[in-house]
Amino acid sequence: MQKNYSGAITLRQAEPDDEAFLYRLYADARAEEMAAWGWNSAQQEGFLSLQFRAQQNHYREYPNTDHQIVIANGRPIGRMLVSELKDEFWLVDIALLTEYRNAGTGEALIRQLIDRAAAEGKSVRLHVEKNNRAQRLYLRLGFRFVSDTGMYYLMEWREK
Repeated sequence: MQKNYSGAITLRQAEPDDEAFLYRLYADARAEEMAAWGWNSAQQEGFLSLQFRAQQNHYREYPNTDHQIVIANGRPIGRMLVSELKDEFWLVDIALLTEYRNAGTGEALIRQLIDRAAAEGKSVRLHVEKNNRAQRLYLRLGFRFVSDTGMYYLMEWREK
């Protein structure tokens, strides 16, 4: 069920104290997948904990990252992690809690990144899982498929 909320969406820098929220966000993003596997809660917790740590370690490999927490009504609802390189931005991760999806928040945040890239003469690149519904959003925002990397597609927005 979509949660209605009023008020502005803001961003703030991620802090070490955000780790519990980031884990909850990660688990929320994988909830549908976990339910399909039929694992008990202990199995799910063990798997999610390992995968979350692996994800966090992988994200540390990106240079010049800006890790933002998305805030609505004074509480965290998501994250946006962007790596800025010389000629491009990498949208490393954007995620919102389930109840805040499909309300235009993610689209607005990505449009802001695209606007910044256009102003600076840069492209925006991202990897998206092949089964991720967000592909439709990225295509609507002007991204195109660049390559197939196995589990992911590499997509790019570039000013025409």
